[in-house]
Amino acid sequence: MAKDRAESGGTAGDTAAAPARRAGDRGRYGRLSRERLLATALELVDREGLSALSMRRLGAELDVEAMALYRYAAGKDALLDGLVEAVYVELEERLAAGSEVPAWRAELARIAEATYDVCLTHPHVVPLLSTRMLAVPLARRPLAVLRHHERVLALLRGAGLDEARSAAVFRAFTGWVLGYVSVELQAMVDNPEESEPAFRLGLHRMPPQELPTLRETAAVLAERSGPDALTAGLDALLGAFGKTE
Repeated sequence: MAKDRAESGGTAGDTAAAPARRAGDRGRYGRLSRERLLATALELVDREGLSALSMRRLGAELDVEAMALYRYAAGKDALLDGLVEAVYVELEERLAAGSEVPAWRAELARIAEATYDVCLTHPHVVPLLSTRMLAVPLARRPLAVLRHHERVLALLRGAGLDEARSAAVFRAFTGWVLGYVSVELQAMVDNPEESEPAFRLGLHRMPPQELPTLRETAAVLAERSGPDALTAGLDALLGAFGKTE
């Protein structure tokens, strides 16, 4: 009888006494880990958007029970912070793979371009790069995020900017890059099945008497400006702070 219970998984009491059911976090790809959980969450969001992300759905993707995920993420907010972490880890890897540029403004441009590339790879996560920073205090942010802050601030201090000016440039740099990417990714197409630009953008829904300039400019706004405009704007922004190199 004891052998039968062991082979069938035991009684309810036996199951409750088992050490945290370690087999519960072994999915189709082997033992679960935080790295695999975040990578799978990022893949799911890339494919289906943030609305698809839940502990239950993520468990199904990993072929484990949803409860097994709580060993690696305390809940939905932790998953969202994990997505931010995963994006910044990818950004860190891209920057490490390249070569630093001696001139601080050129290096800031390299960081901005890498950020742009990573964000366009994971567009559904981009809103979290701002909203989670509104909800999570500095010291509680993922280490990958803090390392990115440190990279930019250390670059500015190394260029001779004092503490106050470094903070000002850091804010301006962060605001410009994240704001630019957000505008690049804003929803513009009203009907993707339409080939005629005006109907594709839904301009017929905008009253021409009230919004003549917006209607006229909408087609241009719908086109992505790309990294060149990002760095050109950054150069102009940094020029306002006076130090050229």
